[in-house]
Amino acid sequence: MTSFDSSPSLNVWRALLALAVVFVLLSTTGWTAVQRQRGPGEPLQAALDAWERGRTGVRQLPSPRSSPKRLAAFFASLTAAEQERLATTYPLVVGNLNGAPVSLRYRANRLALMRARTVEERRMHDSRLSSDGRRQAGRRMHRYESMLGGDRQILAFDPSGKGRAAEVLGDLERAERVSVVVPGVDTNVLTFERTERWYTAPVGMAESLYSAERAADPDARTAVIAWADYTSPAGLGMDAAIGKLAEEGAVRLAALTRALPGTSRISLFCHSYGSVVCGVAARALPARVVDVAVAGSPGMRVGNAGQLRTDARVWAMRDHDDWIQDVPYLAVGGLGHGADPVERAFGARVLSASGAAGHSGYFQPGTESLDNFAEIGVGSYTTVSCADGDADCVNGISEAAGSGAGQA
Repeated sequence: MTSFDSSPSLNVWRALLALAVVFVLLSTTGWTAVQRQRGPGEPLQAALDAWERGRTGVRQLPSPRSSPKRLAAFFASLTAAEQERLATTYPLVVGNLNGAPVSLRYRANRLALMRARTVEERRMHDSRLSSDGRRQAGRRMHRYESMLGGDRQILAFDPSGKGRAAEVLGDLERAERVSVVVPGVDTNVLTFERTERWYTAPVGMAESLYSAERAADPDARTAVIAWADYTSPAGLGMDAAIGKLAEEGAVRLAALTRALPGTSRISLFCHSYGSVVCGVAARALPARVVDVAVAGSPGMRVGNAGQLRTDARVWAMRDHDDWIQDVPYLAVGGLGHGADPVERAFGARVLSASGAAGHSGYFQPGTESLDNFAEIGVGSYTTVSCADGDADCVNGISEAAGSGAGQA
């Protein structure tokens, strides 16, 4: 007698049923409305155009699309005064160049933020704008003021569209371990940080992880990057159900990891749609990326961990109350993001997310999810808590695990 479980036709019908569920969700929750990334102009493109026409002395400036290695060599050939002059003249370009000295990028982005704040302050009082436009300008102006506060280290900043940014906590140039937080949908310059629900925004996630890493190993030289430097989907629209923005973000993420200074080992911590970005980027990551950890993932656009084609250890977690578990884990016609990373068949090391309380609580202090991330971030692999008390997630890993050790 033929088993229904192995019937190809039944498997096809299951896939079609799951796809139908997706379309019902799309039509009943507003997912079909593609929300455009709107914002004031394209100042970065204007700055890039000026850079490509510029010179330092008699030398033409290198293409901003040059490799980080070539850009690093160019800046190393300049005097300190020449570097400062470029940062002052082209702050939006220098502040976003992978390969430029980190400290110079911080200074350039501070200048770019000051100029962007002035633009938004003027827009707040521009009678040609609607009341909503002036209100949005006020929100952006206050966000820029916040980002200019204290000694914040802004590694990337682009006010174009809804805006992108990245911030460093710790000493990136001296760090032995670097953690990169990759957030999900609705990430832009206005949601880069939040007053309420602080730990659900990129800056709050990174601050929480940095504090937890310092508590896990006070002697470890660590740095954490809040990386909101890609265009994420706006809400749970069609963009969130397909991979186009993830593919674009993956290029930027891979470029970041290849350009970080020193020889630090890198761990990626990818939340929600951010895990889609990390999954697409995996095959292009350098060997110094030794961990890819996902939380609340809708899938990584593969059928199993082996298809990621990375030597990094792949970790996954999901809270029992996370609504993401109700999203169909499939990929049909470009819709959906593939298999569920917490399923045993996927092949990831599955971690406990106890205490996370839903989709946005993975970086909340006092949770096992955050503690597990911190232990991975400092390389203390054998002290992580596996899901459901299963110790399999640390099999084959020693405390001295170094460069990409894969799933072994």
